[in-house]
Amino acid sequence: MVTRIISAAVGIAIAIAALFLSGTPVFELVIAALIVIMLYELLSACGCKEYKYHTTVCYCFGAIMPFLVEYADISWIYAASLLCTFLLFAGYIGYHKKITIEKICCMVTFTLLVTLAMCCVVSLKKMDDVHGVCYVILCLAGAWLGDSGAYFVGTFLGKKISKKLCPEISPKKTVVGAVGGVVTVALVFVVYGFFYRMVMAQSGTEFEVNYIAMAVIGLICGVLGIIGDLSASLVKRQYGIKDYGNIMPGHGGMMDRFDSVLFVAPFMMLVLAHFPLFT
Repeated sequence: MVTRIISAAVGIAIAIAALFLSGTPVFELVIAALIVIMLYELLSACGCKEYKYHTTVCYCFGAIMPFLVEYADISWIYAASLLCTFLLFAGYIGYHKKITIEKICCMVTFTLLVTLAMCCVVSLKKMDDVHGVCYVILCLAGAWLGDSGAYFVGTFLGKKISKKLCPEISPKKTVVGAVGGVVTVALVFVVYGFFYRMVMAQSGTEFEVNYIAMAVIGLICGVLGIIGDLSASLVKRQYGIKDYGNIMPGHGGMMDRFDSVLFVAPFMMLVLAHFPLFT
C-alpha cells in the first residue's frame, strides 16, 4: 500500500507540473513520453518488440504527433498517420519471411489508437484558452475516478450484491461497483463544475455551468472508462500477463493507468467541440 501511495504521489506531482506548464512544449513532451512508453508496453505484450524497424516507426510516430496536434495544420496529422501505416506495411514486404500480417495489424491498430487517443488530450487543452486545462482535468477524472468509485461502492455493497460484471475478463469487478463508479464520475463532474465556477469568478471570469450536460457527460465517461479498462484487461489475459509494466510500482505500467483515457479522451474532445459546458 505504501508503494502504491508513493507511486501515485509522484504521478500526481508530474501531472500537476505538466498542467502548470500547459502553455509550454513541456505539456506535449509529457504526452509524447506517455505515448512512447504505452506503445512499448503494448508492443512488448503482443510479442512485437523484436521487430526493431517496425517498433522504431511506431515510437517515432507517437513521439511526433503531440507536437503536430499542437503546432501543425490538420493535414500534417493525416499525412503522418498515413505515412506511419505505409512504412509499417513497407516493412512487412521487406521482412515478410520474419513477420506475419497479424503482427503488422496489431502494430498499426495499437499505434494509431494509443497515439491519436492520447493526442486528444492535447486537443482538449488547446480547445479553449480559458477552460482548456479544466477540460484536461475533467477528461482524466472521467477516466480514473470511476475505478475508485467502483472500488468503494463494491467494497461496501459487493458482499450483498455480488453479481460479477465480466468474471472471465476482470473477476473483481461487480455490476453494483460499475454502476457506483459511473454515478461517482457524474457527481464529481457536477461538484467540480460548481467549485470551478466559484474559483474562476473570484479571478474575474464569469460564466454559467451546464450542470445537466456535466452529469450526462460524466455518466458516459464512466461507462467508456469501464470499457477501456476491460478491453486492456482482455488483451493482458490473451497474452498471459498480469501488468503491462512496472514503471509505477504497485500500479503496473502506463497502459494499466491510461487504458481508460484511450476511450474517454476522444469522446470528450468530440463532445466539447460541439457542446460547451461553460457559457
